[in-house]
Amino acid sequence: MKAEFDHLYDNGRARRVFQRRLLLAAVVTLVLFAAVIARAAYLQIAQYDYYSALAEQNRTRVIPLPPERGRIFDTRGRVIADNRVTFQVEIIPEQVRDLDDQLQLLKRTLDMTDEELESVTKRIRAGRKFDPVLVKADLSDEEQARLAQLKPWMPGVRVVSSIKREYPYGPLLAHVVGYVGRISANDLADLDPERYRGVQHIGKSGIERQYESHLHGIPGYQVIEVDALGREKRVIETQPPIAGHDLQLTIDVALQGVATAALREYTGAVVVQDPRDGAIRALVSKPSYDPNSFVDGISQAEYNQLLTDPDRPLYNRAITATYPPGSTIKMLMGLAGMELGLIDPDKRMFAGPYYQLPGHDHRYRDWRRGGHGWVDFQDSIARSVDVYYYDLAHRMGIEQMHTFFTLFGLGERTGLDIPNEARGLVPSPEWKARARGEVWYPGETVIAGIGQGYMLATILQLAQMTSMLATDGRIHQPYLVEGQRQGPRQVSLSDPEYWARVQRSMRAVIADQRGTARRIEAPYAIAGKTGTSQVFSVAQDEEYDEEELERRLHDHALFVGYAPYDDPEISVAVIAEHGGSGSGTAAPIARQIMDYWFGVSGHDPMEPEFSAYGD
Repeated sequence: MKAEFDHLYDNGRARRVFQRRLLLAAVVTLVLFAAVIARAAYLQIAQYDYYSALAEQNRTRVIPLPPERGRIFDTRGRVIADNRVTFQVEIIPEQVRDLDDQLQLLKRTLDMTDEELESVTKRIRAGRKFDPVLVKADLSDEEQARLAQLKPWMPGVRVVSSIKREYPYGPLLAHVVGYVGRISANDLADLDPERYRGVQHIGKSGIERQYESHLHGIPGYQVIEVDALGREKRVIETQPPIAGHDLQLTIDVALQGVATAALREYTGAVVVQDPRDGAIRALVSKPSYDPNSFVDGISQAEYNQLLTDPDRPLYNRAITATYPPGSTIKMLMGLAGMELGLIDPDKRMFAGPYYQLPGHDHRYRDWRRGGHGWVDFQDSIARSVDVYYYDLAHRMGIEQMHTFFTLFGLGERTGLDIPNEARGLVPSPEWKARARGEVWYPGETVIAGIGQGYMLATILQLAQMTSMLATDGRIHQPYLVEGQRQGPRQVSLSDPEYWARVQRSMRAVIADQRGTARRIEAPYAIAGKTGTSQVFSVAQDEEYDEEELERRLHDHALFVGYAPYDDPEISVAVIAEHGGSGSGTAAPIARQIMDYWFGVSGHDPMEPEFSAYGD
């Protein structure tokens, strides 16, 4: 009987255990189910946008559409920076499984150098993973065929049509227009990534750099539906890019070509300006370089060749190089002398072969060995009498010279709308103490009076100065892009007749029988001034024959002028490095430029070769 009850007891206990276990299993199941529901709710509601975007990304691909860059034209509508359709290969880093292997495959397929591959790698590291990175531009038909064969093994690599920048005039306008180049890792740090999405090039120099925001445009995009293997099926949405704005320059390509050719074998620079509004009609720096070499990335060997070329083709001699202005500033000296009451333009003085400071033995020699005899102000300009200006500089003093010269823009940037313009230098005692830790000496004032010593100017500044002299002191800021003209400001003198005095003197440089540039007299009236920029110093009693010197030791030849004399249309400033004589080398170059502008033919001022007539 007891054994029977024990059996019933065991069965009851087992049932209770089973019931507890069943309840526990039900609770666990309920908790797990609640967790699943909660997780599903979290994913479906709280994380809906995130996972919806991921799903959409798996189904679609967004392709950036770079804008077409604005074109650049000269003043007559000639295209000087154009766009050409080409093909390029790009890589999208986030779509690549093994980036290093992919890049090595591309290197072998496209015969890339280690340097080119390193450049791509740097841009990938600096950019965003979903932005395409240019690997190689301007693909040949053979390169396109190779990439097409390897496409299944190159996820994230694509060949796309693109617009390549092209400069049809090559070196002729390189220092004006500049060039575009590939966006570097350093560029990426300063760019708006959205505005440059899909864009591979940026303005690096010249107008291309100065007006980058105007030329660039706004990118667009395409949304492409893809299958599970990433193959494109259809275009879902397109937002077209907005092209950049075109630019029209004030430069006349034909005049630029004439000015370049007129320099012949000389390195140097020419600036042609319209004195009526400040427009730059030609801006030449010679030698130059081909900007097309930089568009797709210049090789290190080619770049090193440009850097080590002794003629420095990358250097813009028109706006960045500075030179002693020589006798071309004698007109400013004369104006200052009249304005300060230091000279009577009609009074004659005896100009011997040299000048001496009172109480000093040093002789400051005139360019003419025997001196010029009795001269007035007009003679001093027409014949470029150094002694006249040695004496005037001593009596004027460097402080007053500094003040007056800066009124004409010397020692200051003109504000031309292009990068890397130099300031030049109008020295002063304060400048010398600050820059060199030395005192100013009276002899330095004397040679500053003929534009030598520490005095430095750009050829652009000399063109601007000449325009001011031609227009009675009106200053128009020079500009290269049409529509950028700014209103003039005026340098006023106590007697307006002083302007006429200087203008008549500049006319006498060409029209007078003893003028230093008399051989360039033309059917139209030219006013101008010759000059030389000293390359090395000569001891007081030393004589030298320039013909026996190495070419690199010859003085630079300068000329500034404007025409027509009575109604100026253009101002011209010329420097021919190591050209020796302003009258024999630089002035005929200016005449050739003016002949083209005024439509004069049948006269070549370069033949026969001119003798040197002083400056």
